[in-house]
Amino acid sequence: MVKKIAILGSTGSIGKQTLEVIEELGSGYEVVALTAGINDQLLGEQVEKFRPELAVLSEAEAAKRLSNRANLPGCKVEGGREGQLTAATWPSADLVVMAQVGFSGFEPLVAALEEGKTVALANKESLVVGGEILKRLGLLDQGKILPVDSEHSAIWQCLGCSSPGQVSRVFLTASGGPFFGRDQKALQEVRPQQALKHPNWDMGGKITIDSATMMNKGLEVIEAMWLFGLSLEQIKVVIHRQSIVHSMVEYIDGSILAQMGMPDMRLPIQYALTYPEREFNRFEKYDPFGKKLDFEQPDWDNFPCLGLAYDAARTGGTMPAVLNCANEVAVEHFLRERISFTDIPAVIERVMSSHETVHNPEVEDVLEADRWCRRQTKNLIDQFYYGDVKGR
Repeated sequence: MVKKIAILGSTGSIGKQTLEVIEELGSGYEVVALTAGINDQLLGEQVEKFRPELAVLSEAEAAKRLSNRANLPGCKVEGGREGQLTAATWPSADLVVMAQVGFSGFEPLVAALEEGKTVALANKESLVVGGEILKRLGLLDQGKILPVDSEHSAIWQCLGCSSPGQVSRVFLTASGGPFFGRDQKALQEVRPQQALKHPNWDMGGKITIDSATMMNKGLEVIEAMWLFGLSLEQIKVVIHRQSIVHSMVEYIDGSILAQMGMPDMRLPIQYALTYPEREFNRFEKYDPFGKKLDFEQPDWDNFPCLGLAYDAARTGGTMPAVLNCANEVAVEHFLRERISFTDIPAVIERVMSSHETVHNPEVEDVLEADRWCRRQTKNLIDQFYYGDVKGR
């Protein structure tokens, strides 16, 4: 039986690797829908190669350009927010891969789960901003989310069929990024080109910066809470520079199970695609002989984004959405060299402190919190962090 797959965010790092895995897996997998933001050129090439039934671009002009391309027989082209929701609920899709970056994945995830779709989730931000809502709606209890993040895939594999009551702690591993061990003085001099050079992983720009600030691990902590029904206190972040142990689960009897493998996102992607089966691949395999594995405590003082994520999780309500949004905007401005690397957590903390949290939020509350935060963060950066940096 052919498994039919929709990929939201097919032109990004995870999306491109998902298509690579599907191509390697062969004829048992068929792409039925692809979506992207504005990259109509690459999406057009993907459409010509994989022949989906639906192609979507977030911007109307980009969708128009794609629809004018030749050689797209049988492919419906749509644009905008509604097109993304259409792809998330595409009737023929057996599995929806959420590979978008950032807040844009939230509404499609809600739509896919409400439609009863099985989702391979690489978009951690959608659970960060909306996990509380999804839990209240019962959408997290359907067993329809298959984790794609390497750390959460590792936890998922280590948990197996164990009940939550059997779990004592989860150790969420982090590489520490390219600057682990540096102090604030050294971090103030970090440039975007340096921050984009991750020592172990090949990832997209935004997530690479998040790894460098440790915000990525903070977001993953919140994601793990909702995915696995864990308390914040049960999730421990541990620095593991080699990125071979992807996460560990400690059970109440003291046994610890770890999932190990090369730092290659194709491995968790393939497991989500083939679940509940495993299939052979030609990816590089980990050879343990002569190798050393190290584990260290995180540096909370010099990488405060991790602590901000824990604070947002404790507050709950719309605060995690504000954490996520302020981070997205701050990272964008850092990449444009409008603020410094150490300004990123400072901006996030200022915006969080000015937010009036809505508890027990509905979907519209989260959307409004995101809209408010984007205005607030941009205004804050314009006022305090650009030009004459008075007030810093």
